[in-house]
Amino acid sequence: MNKTELYKAFENCGIAGEIAHSFEAKMEDYIKEIILYNSAYNLTNTSDHDELMTRHILDSISAFKKIKELVEKKYTGAEQNNYLYIADIGSGGGLPGIPLATAFMLSESKIKFELVERMEKRCSFLENCIAILGLKNVQVINSEAERIEPEKYDLITFRAFRPLDKKMTKTLLKIVKSEGFLCAYKARLESIKEEMEQIKNLVPDYKIENLNVPGLEDSERNLVIIQK
Repeated sequence: MNKTELYKAFENCGIAGEIAHSFEAKMEDYIKEIILYNSAYNLTNTSDHDELMTRHILDSISAFKKIKELVEKKYTGAEQNNYLYIADIGSGGGLPGIPLATAFMLSESKIKFELVERMEKRCSFLENCIAILGLKNVQVINSEAERIEPEKYDLITFRAFRPLDKKMTKTLLKIVKSEGFLCAYKARLESIKEEMEQIKNLVPDYKIENLNVPGLEDSERNLVIIQK
């Protein structure tokens, strides 16, 4: 993907103009860190630069516009003067949390991110990335999701849970606020429906938004949105 195509991809994901230039610079630094530490920390399934940009960075920000729309609906009344909190649960190498947090920071949204990761060495990697990228809106939480205080977050994202089972669903519903959202990055629609059937007693209603990931047009990607 050349520069023109990359910036068009960013624009399609809701990142345009000067913000796109800053975003690209920060993501290039982020990719360098992933490549440098991947073999030691097992962060992603590839260390190829182009695959990281397409399959991980662009995939992560493909939901940016939708997530931004969801959280902006909560800017009402007293909340206008407060930060909203998004958690990336099981953050691993920081996906989708770091690309999303970068996009929100550059767009000057009043959003704080917490990257929740149970493995201490991965938390060290995440702390390093936050410092290098200058992300003032992010902190790392070295914890299992089960140990997070109840109703802490306005919105929760995750890519790591396959499938989303009853135990984890209960945990996520406990730590998201009332009227808050769970946003799960998923693949095939057929698999999603089978997965959600298993937790229908906990999640009777949900939405599926198709994600158009530039460069991955042949791979089905969807965002499952659950409101508490």
